Amino acid sequence: MTLVGGWVAHRTGDRRHLVLGLAAGLMLGVVAFDLLPEALAAAPDELHGVPQALLMFAAGFLVIHVIERAVAIHRGHEGEYAAHTHHHRPREQGIGLTAAAALVGHSVMDGFAIGAAFQAGGTVGTAVAIAVVSHDFADGFNTYTITRLYGNNRRRALTLLAADALAPITGAAITLLFTIPEQLLGLYLGFFAGFLLYLATSDILPEAHSPHPSRTTLLCTLLGVAFMWLVIGLAS
Repeated sequence: MTLVGGWVAHRTGDRRHLVLGLAAGLMLGVVAFDLLPEALAAAPDELHGVPQALLMFAAGFLVIHVIERAVAIHRGHEGEYAAHTHHHRPREQGIGLTAAAALVGHSVMDGFAIGAAFQAGGTVGTAVAIAVVSHDFADGFNTYTITRLYGNNRRRALTLLAADALAPITGAAITLLFTIPEQLLGLYLGFFAGFLLYLATSDILPEAHSPHPSRTTLLCTLLGVAFMWLVIGLAS
């Protein structure tokens, strides 16, 4: 399913704005319906009146924002400025690789969840496995899209897509060796949720609407959110 998602993203051609709109919706759905609830459940302890998972969520958002400002990345709405040639710099490409690598890390956690669930029982494990397989389409779609969006070549995108496809197997295998503390897992999920939300709202959505500010793009975003709501709801 991960590879299918990446293949769909690769085959869109001149409908790139629709792909980006859909990817933003999928990412928003993953953050709101999957990552944040899991993070709050795993790390509910509060620090100065705020759950630690939400503090990490804010930290993830701010860290990527600081990184982008530090390297002076200017994306979206470039047509409002004087004509110039824009080349993706190595640091900018690194942002895409980091984001895709984070998605791979999330897929490892998905596999870990499958292995841990099967330790709790076959029925629970099967339900979690179906949920992971269902939203791995979105993971593959987003991994390929984000890597290419930041100027990385097709080979790098495909390499990360393959890594993302193998990641759940790796995560499931980890559960045969040791268990990640639930509190630490919750903090990671909160941080990653903030990271994804920033990419979706600050980079991907503006990039989607800049060349083609259409209602169809907006509809794709809404469909992406609705799809993730459906997947998470069925899994629950």
